Amino acid sequence: MKKSFLIAFLLIATIGFSQQRKIQLIHSDNTFKDDVKYPDAIVALGNVMVEHEGATIQCKQALIYQNVNIIKAFGDVIINQGDTIIQHSKYVHYNGKTKMAESWGNVVLKDPKMTLTTDTLHFDRTNQLLFYQNHATIKDSINTLNSDIGKYFLENNKFQALSKVIITNPDNTVLSEHLDYYTNTGISNLYGPSTIVGKDNTLYCEKGHHNSKTRISHFIKNAKLMYKDRVIEGDSLYYDENKKFASATGHIVVTDTINNSIIKGEYSEYFEAKDSVFVVGKPLAISMVENDSTFIHGDTLLVTGKQDYRIIRAYHHVKFFKKDLQGKCDSLYSNEVTGLTKMYRRPILWSDVNQITGDTIHFLTNKDTNELDSLKVYNNSFVIKQDSTGGFSQIKGKNLYGKFIDDALDNIYVSGNGQMINYNRNEKEELIGITKMTCSNMEFLFKEGELDNLKYTIKPEGKTYPPSKFPESEGKLAGFLWRQDEQPLTKDDIFKHDQGDDALIKEIIEAENIAKKEVLKAAKLQKIANEKAKQLEDKGNK
Repeated sequence: MKKSFLIAFLLIATIGFSQQRKIQLIHSDNTFKDDVKYPDAIVALGNVMVEHEGATIQCKQALIYQNVNIIKAFGDVIINQGDTIIQHSKYVHYNGKTKMAESWGNVVLKDPKMTLTTDTLHFDRTNQLLFYQNHATIKDSINTLNSDIGKYFLENNKFQALSKVIITNPDNTVLSEHLDYYTNTGISNLYGPSTIVGKDNTLYCEKGHHNSKTRISHFIKNAKLMYKDRVIEGDSLYYDENKKFASATGHIVVTDTINNSIIKGEYSEYFEAKDSVFVVGKPLAISMVENDSTFIHGDTLLVTGKQDYRIIRAYHHVKFFKKDLQGKCDSLYSNEVTGLTKMYRRPILWSDVNQITGDTIHFLTNKDTNELDSLKVYNNSFVIKQDSTGGFSQIKGKNLYGKFIDDALDNIYVSGNGQMINYNRNEKEELIGITKMTCSNMEFLFKEGELDNLKYTIKPEGKTYPPSKFPESEGKLAGFLWRQDEQPLTKDDIFKHDQGDDALIKEIIEAENIAKKEVLKAAKLQKIANEKAKQLEDKGNK
């Protein structure tokens, strides 16, 4: 029993001794005591070295308090923790019980990954933690970090920097109020308002991740990428600085600050080298003009070109709305600089009270006034205007050319296979006759939206009927189709899909696939033919 008690006592004593291991004086040129000036202290002078649990402190002079296990070191103080930490400073206060060191006066600390300089530094050896509260600079192989407050976790090479954080390197500057920076990877985790300023752009987020080695960033809160002429915003943003590529998701807003336009959507990709933006997910392009903006929607929007030659392309379910002009087609091309817009695949325009259709429609907008300037309709051109009686004035031909003044049709020229039906009214707006006429080429002159004069280049055929005598069966020209239900009457209507649209898109895609297969088939046959020709040529040479 006594033997067991003795063993237990020795174990407890050993554990207690190891937990309170004393600071050991290894060397000094002179050692003495002065209980008057330095009560309870051992005074060590000249080439002083002490050791405590794997770490050494060297200095010119020191006060060692063995009873409380504390050392105060002065003059060219060096702390060395194995091969991992070497620190220089003017002064150090080290507590062997808590294993806490406070250093001040031109503190320089180095580990294999970085160099830290500050005026005052705290070192928690138990938790392998460094922290400062009065500014520090950290340099590694890539970056220089400055912050007012920070911690450095030695085990995972992580800086937690707070208050006026700045990271600089040859490529960019990171500004934040809170970030975690890993010296072994070059990765910064950003918290709160943070900005990355590059040579050609600026990034902003309130939460995100930036890798200064790979130069790739991923932001997940209030993300923004700013160029000299474009701003891309989204709920999240991915940016590869090497490829000059960005993608954004959730509540996308792309602002063109030069051309005064905005694109919105749910997913976007930006290619800086080509200066192009690709947007899907209910995309919307807005060309902003005071009191008369244009809104364009399609399943896919693509914006390309430098600021002086910017082009918008829209594909499938395309509709646009402007106060005095609306349109719909399957695909659209719009040059923001020249004002030229091209509509393809079952296009339709609504200008004032006129419905305009054809195989292809081009129209020109005056960029100074934002008013419709002119119009070209190629193949199967058709203009329809409903009369108050319920009938329809119509102009039809192969190709049609129109001119607008003050956003109203001023004249129309029909080239080839011209036909017309017109409800004629006098100055009192009374219906006085209905004219039906055919002529190869026809020119229509309008006044206040009504037909004012009609010119023929070849002898026309037809006549004018009294309203009561006009045959009902003659009221619609061949190919007539009134599509009023498809007209977007507000900017929100451009997101509505009409009956038959999906079938048209399916037909288009199938036709494109067939065309691609034919091209591939032709290329394959050409390759076989070339190989046979080569074989015959080689045989002939032999």
